Amino acid sequence: MFCPQDSDCVLINGVVVTGIMARKFIKRFMPDVHSVRNHKILQIFGTLLHNPNLWHLNRYSVSRAFAVGLFMASMPIPFQMLPAAFMAILIHANLPISVALVWVINPVTMPPFFYFCYKVGTWILQTPPQPFKFEISWDWLVQQLAHDWQPFLLGCIVVGFALALVGYFGMRIFWRWHVVREWEARKTRRNTAKR
Repeated sequence: MFCPQDSDCVLINGVVVTGIMARKFIKRFMPDVHSVRNHKILQIFGTLLHNPNLWHLNRYSVSRAFAVGLFMASMPIPFQMLPAAFMAILIHANLPISVALVWVINPVTMPPFFYFCYKVGTWILQTPPQPFKFEISWDWLVQQLAHDWQPFLLGCIVVGFALALVGYFGMRIFWRWHVVREWEARKTRRNTAKR
């Protein structure tokens, strides 16, 4: 049996199985297409948002969306949704998932996450960490980054790439696991019904 690279299928014991079950699972948590398409910040992309491939749910677009969303979530920039949407359009990732995952790092999780990124950056650069008190303000960003911008930004980029890799491969593994589990459950139901 043959399962093309760009298709949404898994080869299990010589049988081609589609990812329809995983799609149903993810669709429950996905934001509405129209609410994302009509979001005022995303209107700058105009008709690019009408590309139907940005809204498809398959293991490739969802895996890419997790990589884009988690990477952009770790970037210490305002309006992370815009670059996440741009990257999703560029690499044909699922747009709603890419934009929604940016909010994994939110005002509640931001201080410990960015402190962790700073610590990773100081460890990579082998510099001693300076006292670091995080505040959500433009003044803090300008003052703090004037002294510690190198370890902070390096840590954000490194952690962002690590999260993107974990998100991409984790979603690929989860998708396959979910399809195999559903396939086995269906096979068990068929065997039970035949008896």
